Amino acid sequence: MKTHDMHISVSAQEGLKRLMDGNERFLNGNARFPTIQKEVLASLVREQHPFATILGCSDSRVPPELIFDANFGELFVIRVAGNVLSPEVAGSMQYAGTHLKTPLFVVLGHENCGAVHAALDMKFRNAVQPSRIELLIQNILPSLENIDEHADPAVQMAFAVEANVRWSMRQIAESPEGRARAAHGAYVLVGAIFEIATGRVSFLDPV
Repeated sequence: MKTHDMHISVSAQEGLKRLMDGNERFLNGNARFPTIQKEVLASLVREQHPFATILGCSDSRVPPELIFDANFGELFVIRVAGNVLSPEVAGSMQYAGTHLKTPLFVVLGHENCGAVHAALDMKFRNAVQPSRIELLIQNILPSLENIDEHADPAVQMAFAVEANVRWSMRQIAESPEGRARAAHGAYVLVGAIFEIATGRVSFLDPV
């Protein structure tokens, strides 16, 4: 990628295609950005123009820049356990929309998420967690309202992971900023789930 390409405006649809194409390169072992690119870094000293904001989980196995084969300055990444929308996360996303004007927002969950598993344990098995972890899990519990307590554990987990992604998407979409940007057609919000075993990202329907 040439340095000046970092400043080209990218639509949400184009950004989504870039993410999909990047994940395909990652899956096929054809990643383009394994080493430092000093020219690109130099172009980013004064400003950044990411084409997508990614709200993902802190899990060490799910680094968005790698799984989407993204270069420096292309993604504005926010990571927190369980990809939950805390006030601090909401503030970071507001910054991305207001100041960076990223056209694409992605909530990225992943299979076998430990935070979601902990939330299931708390909801169905009366598990107890340390106080700060419990506060985090409280952000996940509303997403589990329609999860079948008696489902097969693997099926239950898969449904819970997707439900949690959709819950974060719903909160973003229904925020005052989300409503305002949607009214002006200023952004696209999508959900995605990373399959750790395969490396593939599956995208959910846009909101």
